[in-house]
Amino acid sequence: MIRKLLFFAILLALAVVLFFNPNFKTIAAGVAILLFGMVMLEEGFKVFTKGPLKNILKNATNKLYKSISAGAFVTALIQSSSLVSVITISFISAGLISLAGGIGLIFGANIGTTATAWLVAGLGLKIKISALAMPMLVFGLIFSFQKKVTYKGIGNVLAGLGFFFLGVHYMKEGFDVFKEYIDLSQYAVSGYLGVVIFAFIGIVITTILQSSSATLVIIITAMAAGQIEYENALALAIGANVGTTITAILGSVSTNIAGKRLAGAHIVFNFITGIVAIAFIFQLAELVNLISSKVGIEPTNYTLKLALFHTIFNLIGVIIMIPFVRILERLLMRVFKEEVDKDIDEPKYLNKHVLEFPDSSITAIINESKYLYKNAIFEIVSHALNIHREDIKSRRKIKKIIKGSRDDMHIDIENLYYTKVKSIYGEIIKYATITQNDFNLSENQNKTITELKVANRKMVEIIKDVKELNKNLTLSLDFENKYLQKEYDGFRRKVTKVLRTIYLFRKAEDADKYEKKLIALKKDAKLNIRKSNKSFDELIRKSLITPDMASSLFNDNSNVNDMIKKLIQVAELLYGEKDLLLENEDEKSPNS
Repeated sequence: MIRKLLFFAILLALAVVLFFNPNFKTIAAGVAILLFGMVMLEEGFKVFTKGPLKNILKNATNKLYKSISAGAFVTALIQSSSLVSVITISFISAGLISLAGGIGLIFGANIGTTATAWLVAGLGLKIKISALAMPMLVFGLIFSFQKKVTYKGIGNVLAGLGFFFLGVHYMKEGFDVFKEYIDLSQYAVSGYLGVVIFAFIGIVITTILQSSSATLVIIITAMAAGQIEYENALALAIGANVGTTITAILGSVSTNIAGKRLAGAHIVFNFITGIVAIAFIFQLAELVNLISSKVGIEPTNYTLKLALFHTIFNLIGVIIMIPFVRILERLLMRVFKEEVDKDIDEPKYLNKHVLEFPDSSITAIINESKYLYKNAIFEIVSHALNIHREDIKSRRKIKKIIKGSRDDMHIDIENLYYTKVKSIYGEIIKYATITQNDFNLSENQNKTITELKVANRKMVEIIKDVKELNKNLTLSLDFENKYLQKEYDGFRRKVTKVLRTIYLFRKAEDADKYEKKLIALKKDAKLNIRKSNKSFDELIRKSLITPDMASSLFNDNSNVNDMIKKLIQVAELLYGEKDLLLENEDEKSPNS
């Protein structure tokens, strides 16, 4: 609601300004063209984020210095800190990178945005920029009309750069014309009062444009035209940086917890950097003069000096914040808490941000499937056996657990399925389908998603199996027939053993050991059907159980062994290191 009101207020204000001051239209058109160019650049580079750029960001977050460097490099290359933020939020949401790694990328992105100032100050104002823009637009549009996605991406990048440079040209021309009617430099304010006033103006402009890079271009072109003083331009640059915090706040309103935490890190960084820069602006200006004299920047080349100033105070901000990254991470985790009472029917990893890239989407589907399996499925199956989960996870002997678990837990499996499984299962399948339809996936990626779909279907089948089993298991607790009770206790013992082995397989470091045990248990499940049937036949012959009891035993025995195979198959798919296809061929075999 706030964003809508702000949007219409800006439109109204712009219409009034253009109506009463037509001389402003060239500058406004330049800003619009530049912003359009930045949007096209972002769209163009999105094509390439599925390859090297994405891998750089994903693989460079294990060390803070690497994540900062990667964030700076990629942002400088693609001229879009917002795209880096989108990628970072997507990867954090899916669990591909840590919050600390994401914070490093955002810190780096702030350094990377300084490349825009260098580009405009060093190139945009030195040559006839429109001559460079036109060929880019021509070739950009030619590439954009091609069917191949890569060519379209190249086309958008070229056209984006063309519009970017064309926007700079119109803004420069606009400020030159504008000066004939109004000289903004007469409103220059010196001292700290001027710093505060112009920093606030920088915040307002950035909030309106939703881009600190665009604000910097306006500052540089206005300063080159003599419309603003150098000292005030420095304050405007600081305000532009701080203004992005408003953008971060507005952008985080509709995002998930990962996005809110990342926006929080962005706000803290820019706010602290802004305060330090304002407090020491004159000392930083002297430092810029000193460095400029050493590297050959002329004393009157204020545009390059502004670019240097912008880079220096962002670097200082990163240096100040590096020792406090872990503290900031813990603070953000406390401030933006996940709902501890959040039920399994609400997705933990699946959200619209993970759908930005195939890797983050697939990882989120895997993590959501694991979360469903280790919580809802584990709980429903163990409670259906009338056994507590903590007993299964413990080191207690299984025989003692079975013997001591004689109370009916009164579990409503159907209700648990509808409240804890059905909706999340539907979300997993929906996200899996979207990922397969919307991305050009590799053969391995397609195979992984197909296996995940099958694994989740198996989980639903497990619940149906255990629902049938639970009826007779619960009745067996009060059976007077000790032979029948012994057989059902045997069923409980088999499933409990599998659940414990799967738990250890998930948790233990020596997973190979338990993977072998699971394979052995799966083989046993196939052999147990015949072995148990012979045992039941003997009980009937000796009149130790009735034919009705035997019928239930035969059905439940088949159910138990089928459920054991499915439990193990899902565990192999979700936690095994190998890309295993489910052993459907075994199930179809006449000897199985």
